[in-house]
Amino acid sequence: MSLTAPLPMATATPPDLAGRGRPRALVAVLSLAGIMASMQQTMVVPLVPQLPTLLGVSAADASWAVTATLLSAAVATPTVGRLADMYGKRRMMLICLAFVIVGSGVATLTTGLSGLLVGRAFQGMGIGIIPLGISAMRDHLPVRSLPRATAKMSASLGVGGAFGLPLGALLVGHASWHAMFVVSAVTAALVIVLVLRFVPESPAPGGRFDLVGAVGLSLSLLALLLALSKGSTWGRPMTLGLFGGAAALLVLWAVWELRVAQPLVDLRVSRRRQVLLTNLTSPLFGFGILTSSLVFPQLLQLSAETGYGFGQSVLVAGLLQAPGGIAMMLMSSVSARITERAGPRTSLMTGALVTAVGYAFAVFWHGELWQVVVAVSVAAAGVGIAYGAMPALIMGAVPLGQTAAANSVNNLTKAVGTSLASATAGMVLAGMTTTVAGHTHPSHAAFVLVLVIAASASLVAVVVAFFLPRGRAR
Repeated sequence: MSLTAPLPMATATPPDLAGRGRPRALVAVLSLAGIMASMQQTMVVPLVPQLPTLLGVSAADASWAVTATLLSAAVATPTVGRLADMYGKRRMMLICLAFVIVGSGVATLTTGLSGLLVGRAFQGMGIGIIPLGISAMRDHLPVRSLPRATAKMSASLGVGGAFGLPLGALLVGHASWHAMFVVSAVTAALVIVLVLRFVPESPAPGGRFDLVGAVGLSLSLLALLLALSKGSTWGRPMTLGLFGGAAALLVLWAVWELRVAQPLVDLRVSRRRQVLLTNLTSPLFGFGILTSSLVFPQLLQLSAETGYGFGQSVLVAGLLQAPGGIAMMLMSSVSARITERAGPRTSLMTGALVTAVGYAFAVFWHGELWQVVVAVSVAAAGVGIAYGAMPALIMGAVPLGQTAAANSVNNLTKAVGTSLASATAGMVLAGMTTTVAGHTHPSHAAFVLVLVIAASASLVAVVVAFFLPRGRAR
């Protein structure tokens, strides 16, 4: 499609595609695929503190086991989304699952850090399954079923992240550290079988792939995310250079995208108010959901001698995150009801407000385990409500042939938010410390400050969402 031609308005699900296959099985399989993909990001977290001893590397090098997945997911998602619009969503979903299996196999067989990082990078490419699943639902489900189905698929991002922590801790504590990668490979293989059985292929009009745009966006994202995730350890000159390089590349990339006939990301569609404001709120929710995974597990595992830690094991700390995943799962249906009755704008604002309440509760009450569980659950419930509204907002403003690309960009903005949360929380917790019994720990004020920042980010999301168009999703 030429960028100079008028863009078609978003349309309802084509009648010839609506209701193909088995709708309930389709939604269940796609949601399971999303949970499996998002688990790859957090399941390895309990292993990271042990990697210096297991592999003979520094703690800074060991942290790349998490960073590699984040970077590959961010780089691959927009490219996968565009290819899915061109060549079929199920096809690209199967390719993403294949990458997860290959990456899990490499990580299982490796005995060194380099092999582990290659495997983790391949695993990160699986996160593209979530926007692909949402887009496939638009192709194959009746319009009346879309709000509930896409809300469940969106919630899988947080659900998988919440359950990945205790599962990783369980496997690390009671089996070989390679076992978690075996579990990932087996699960991905099972999902492939289910996708082949229950997910039909979407229309694939083909087209020309924007290789220059894909390379330009990938390089700019790498520079930006490296600056966010590693800037505190690499020093100011390197960090400023990465930020500057990312900004310059993004400008050049935008100029290219506006001139090419078939761009990777149609910026004229992306700057529509409904799409633009939704994508501006996404990083704020990405910030919120990762803050929960960063702050509360550390607080739970911190020595009780500090006076504010709980001294719990990694496994218990992970299990106490699980109620947040359950809350997100349950709230996906609530999000769909709000969207159907009052529109996705109301769902997004409601979710942001509930998330802010969860973090505000934690600012004042976090001295008992039940208080931490309540804070985790309420904050996650808010994110679940908001995540369910975002696909409705995006798909209500983009042409059918750009669904996967648009949802992938929205998913990418969430990744930027999680990177920003990691950088912010890491900087605050490392910069505000206290010494207890000869050991240095993040201070109580540091934890409170991060929670205040998370609550503030959620309130900003309420304000941004207020300016979205009113009414029900089309």
